[in-house]
Amino acid sequence: MLGLRGLEEQMTRRLQDDIELVARSIRLPIAAAMVRGDTEAVQEALDSVFLIDQVFGAYVYDSAGERVATSGPRSPLLERRRDARAVAEEGTQGSFEERRGREVFSFFLPLSDAAGRVVGLLQVTRDLSRFQDYIARLRWVGGMAIAFLAVVFVLVVLLGHHRAVGRHVRALTGAMQPIGTGEPGLRVPEQGPDELRRLGVGINAMIGRWEASEQHLHEQRQREAELERELRQSEKLAAIGRLAAGLAHELGTPLGSVAGRAQRAARSLPDASPARAELSRLLTELGRVETTVRELLDFARQGPLRRRRVELLPLIEDVVARSLSASPRPDLHVAVEMSDALSGLEVEVDPLRLEQALGNLLDNALQAAQRRVRISAEPEPEQLRLRVEDDGPGIAQADVERLFEPFFTTKPAGQGTGLGLAVARAAVAEHGGTLWLEHPGAPGACFLIRLPLFEPAPTDAERGGSQRER
Repeated sequence: MLGLRGLEEQMTRRLQDDIELVARSIRLPIAAAMVRGDTEAVQEALDSVFLIDQVFGAYVYDSAGERVATSGPRSPLLERRRDARAVAEEGTQGSFEERRGREVFSFFLPLSDAAGRVVGLLQVTRDLSRFQDYIARLRWVGGMAIAFLAVVFVLVVLLGHHRAVGRHVRALTGAMQPIGTGEPGLRVPEQGPDELRRLGVGINAMIGRWEASEQHLHEQRQREAELERELRQSEKLAAIGRLAAGLAHELGTPLGSVAGRAQRAARSLPDASPARAELSRLLTELGRVETTVRELLDFARQGPLRRRRVELLPLIEDVVARSLSASPRPDLHVAVEMSDALSGLEVEVDPLRLEQALGNLLDNALQAAQRRVRISAEPEPEQLRLRVEDDGPGIAQADVERLFEPFFTTKPAGQGTGLGLAVARAAVAEHGGTLWLEHPGAPGACFLIRLPLFEPAPTDAERGGSQRER
């Protein structure tokens, strides 16, 4: 309806513009004929305009308001002279009137001579009946379209919307049946009208929370099973430790006696004696046995820690010096790297136990390294981080899980008891720290120790880097 109204206004303006254009096209010759007083020329001009199909009538008045020439039906608008004079004084204008049952539009245009004096008035009218018939047909078509759309709207409301809602409700209830069986990963469709879509979103959120609770419960059960395995492993290790302690004590005294007698016997023999060479080999083997007994004692040790405050850097340097002196490879390079924030830092530890852990890690690194071993220390918030790295072949992925088990070793037979890493982890754990292998399967081995600090952690401004190498 708004479109029809706009179309009617636009076409009305177009009709007015057209009739104004017609009037202006004959204005000059009629004005010239009026100045000359040539009534016949005025009539001919009006008759030429009347031949246009859309022109209903054309009329010319003189300056006194008297009709000079007429073409078409008589116009009822200018019955009095003063009306013509008023229109001439006011200038161009248009108006609507009804003539013989038809609505016409009249356009009035003053006629002037060369000096600009008004010498008459031109009136051109146009029939609007066909235009109105066209607008009436458009209104009828528009009304029919509105009625049709109203019927379609009713059908959509009563049938289409009902069917759309019902389809999505059926899909929602159908999806709920398999969900009720407990199968994970299922969701209801989030489709349909806004209310059903929000309902689907809410149901899916509820299912997600339920699955998360089930997953959390499953993880708790797995954690409990893992704790039970760790408890059994701890009990087994404790039993092994008691057995190792008893065995080490029982073997320690006779081994010491045998080693002393062998040493005295070797000193009493000449240097070139074959017996002395055999005794030397015997003492070497006894030394290996004593090393094994000492490691068993270290593994079985469960006494309380004897904590005291010690400076960190000298402790690490002492461990490096002892390991290098016992290493058969003097060509290896050991780098000790510490942050400036750790310079002069004292830690509250059991020095013997911590040196034992670092020594075992460093001995393993020296045996596996090709050219270089690096020990680094950095502060963390309320913790101390120690790394022992080597550039050796690394540790196979298959051996990582059993790496810290007692008596497990990847070294050839006779070169290790498999207690070094177990002893190191136990010593670190007694200090409240952790020890594990970083980047398993990568070239080289990197063992990371984290120990709690018993004084405020260094600030970022105090952090720096310095390198001490031996």
